[in-house]
Amino acid sequence: MSQVLRAAGPRPPLRRRIAARTAVAAARCLARLRPRRLRAVLEFVRRGAVPAGFARTLRARQDVTAVSTLCAGTYCLQRSLATALLCRMGGAWPTWCAGVRSAPFAAHAWVESGGRRVGEPAGTAGFRVLIAVPPPRRQRPRSTSRSRWAQAAASSVKRAVTSWWPRS
Repeated sequence: MSQVLRAAGPRPPLRRRIAARTAVAAARCLARLRPRRLRAVLEFVRRGAVPAGFARTLRARQDVTAVSTLCAGTYCLQRSLATALLCRMGGAWPTWCAGVRSAPFAAHAWVESGGRRVGEPAGTAGFRVLIAVPPPRRQRPRSTSRSRWAQAAASSVKRAVTSWWPRS
């Protein structure tokens, strides 16, 4: 979708600019991948992250558009990838989405946080999601106690070792 964004406001501090430029460079490489490979890479990158909040995602998007004129312009795929990667550098992950609309046909990529599109104009609401990479689900903490099978195996190994091991 061709849209030119307004200026992102004041220039971010040097540390955030460096991180944003790094994310934009990585996003430029990722934008060349085929959709299946791109999804696999993003699912790998998101591992261990917590869900990104709306404010954090919006700040990342503003930083990306402030350091890259391409991302502030019509390169929505690179902008959304860079925003997601910049959030990931901070330990969080927004929902990355890519979708299409049929009349008139257009493709678009964006990020969401809490089910809300971050920094997107109202005209992008008509896009249907084709690919979405949400934050990872939190896994249940593993039980500290062993399962019955593991306990039985450990005790049988212990009996076997003590039966043939010479005593001193």
